[in-house]
Amino acid sequence: MSDHAEHAADAADTDAPEGDDAGGDDGTSALSERVRALDADNADALADDVAALEARVETLTDELADAEDEVADLTERVQTKQADFKNYKERAKRKQEEIRERATEDLVERLLDVRDNLDRALDQEASESDEDGIREGVELTRDEFDRVLETEGVTEIRPDPGDSVDAARHEVMMRVDSDQPAGTIVDVYRPGYEMSGRVVRAAQVTVSEE
Repeated sequence: MSDHAEHAADAADTDAPEGDDAGGDDGTSALSERVRALDADNADALADDVAALEARVETLTDELADAEDEVADLTERVQTKQADFKNYKERAKRKQEEIRERATEDLVERLLDVRDNLDRALDQEASESDEDGIREGVELTRDEFDRVLETEGVTEIRPDPGDSVDAARHEVMMRVDSDQPAGTIVDVYRPGYEMSGRVVRAAQVTVSEE
């Protein structure tokens, strides 16, 4: 082989490896570019997620602040209503007490008129010996007293002989022999009174033996 041919062969052998290395460098560069592109995409996606989460946190924070303000407002309103209701109950209680006091004062005032009539009847007894006059004065006083009770809605409980016993309105004092049916009322020992349908004092009665 001539010197020229050997030189050409050596050059060919030298160029072949260099060609292979160049091809390898191009593949590595492409792979690197792809990795960098993926990293960039992931970074952008993560940045978008972080931004969305931050926006959501900000929104929830604002909503929480609004909710806390609403709770505070409602709490204040409830406390105000509770105070108003308490004041109303106290005013209503005082008003009831005042009404009760006025009613009592009015009743006492009318009863004082009855007492004045009793005093006049006693004065008449001291100055006169007319028993009929005294009796008439006492009867008039009793009638006036009955009118006061009637005005207050008070009615007498005075059952008739032979009536059945009502445990809510009658108090049995004793049982006696009588012509009345067994277990019925014979006589009224002391009348009772009821006011607006409520028994103030039960009538004391005697009852026929069974």
